Amino acid sequence: MKIVVDAMGGDFAPKVNVDGAIDALREFADVEIVLAGPQALLEETIGAYADQDAYAKVKDRLSIVDAPEVISTEEHPVMALRRKKNSTFVVGMDIVRRKEAQAFVSAGSTGALMAGAMFKIGRIKGIARPALATMLPVPGRPLLLVDAGANTDCKPSWIVQFAMMGSIYADKVMGIKNPQVGLLNIGVEAAKGNEQAQKTYELMEKPQPFAFCGNVEARDALAGKCDVLAADGFVGNVLLKNTEGVISMLFGLLKDGLMGSAKGKVAALLAKDTFKGLKKSFDSTEVGGAPLLGVEGAVIKAHGNSNARAIFCAIRQARQVVDGGVVDLIREEVSRLSVGEEE
Repeated sequence: MKIVVDAMGGDFAPKVNVDGAIDALREFADVEIVLAGPQALLEETIGAYADQDAYAKVKDRLSIVDAPEVISTEEHPVMALRRKKNSTFVVGMDIVRRKEAQAFVSAGSTGALMAGAMFKIGRIKGIARPALATMLPVPGRPLLLVDAGANTDCKPSWIVQFAMMGSIYADKVMGIKNPQVGLLNIGVEAAKGNEQAQKTYELMEKPQPFAFCGNVEARDALAGKCDVLAADGFVGNVLLKNTEGVISMLFGLLKDGLMGSAKGKVAALLAKDTFKGLKKSFDSTEVGGAPLLGVEGAVIKAHGNSNARAIFCAIRQARQVVDGGVVDLIREEVSRLSVGEEE
């Protein structure tokens, strides 16, 4: 399979993107990678890769497509896509649109990625809105949140589609058989929530191609009540950011508390390995990124501060989406939903 990587996306581009791409080629013999970015700069960066002997063994599967323009996070996504025809987003996504590659990976502008995927690659027929699927940083049972912020003011039928797409991803990429899908709400009863939530519940109760386990409150979702949490993108993003903030605050308080006394420092030293393991369980690096589900290709949004390992994992994630036939399955299952696109 062929995967396009936006070599200029993210805070530490292009080095981490190039390093992550070469690392992925060394790991996955069935992958070819196209780096989108300024050719001279990328050739120079490839020349600085730490293990040139290892690179020599995979260089026949790595190519560069010249894309001298870069869309920054400060630019208006749609206007920038129209104005910068030679940007990494436009050039890279055109390759996927032409079916010359199966996936696109970027740590760049989220807005440009979403707009480009919609207008360049295109939606799967029948899908009203693509959705971002994000792994919540919770240890133990994996929890996939869909939508994590791509759409606000969602129609109930859109959220049903989010649930279906998340269920397919959880099965084919995360390896969860018969994933349980919950609807994020302020209570478990069917009559809870606003009009949107109540209507969505009614639709999800109909025969659907996913296992609906009912309304799930945020605290129960984080405790492992479901595998996939379907939500309006506005509410989903609030939950995501709040979870990340609480985790960061708790680690900070724990560190300050332990370092504030001699006894605490001794306790921290004794529990060092435990704390390391706990912190690693919340680390999003190994996840790779958030897939944008519902478009005609595997599109992965990596975090803006991704290091080479995170880019590697995002490429691995794109490979899993392609191998799992996620796009084809969404295309098939959308016709089985008990709701029309505009209902």
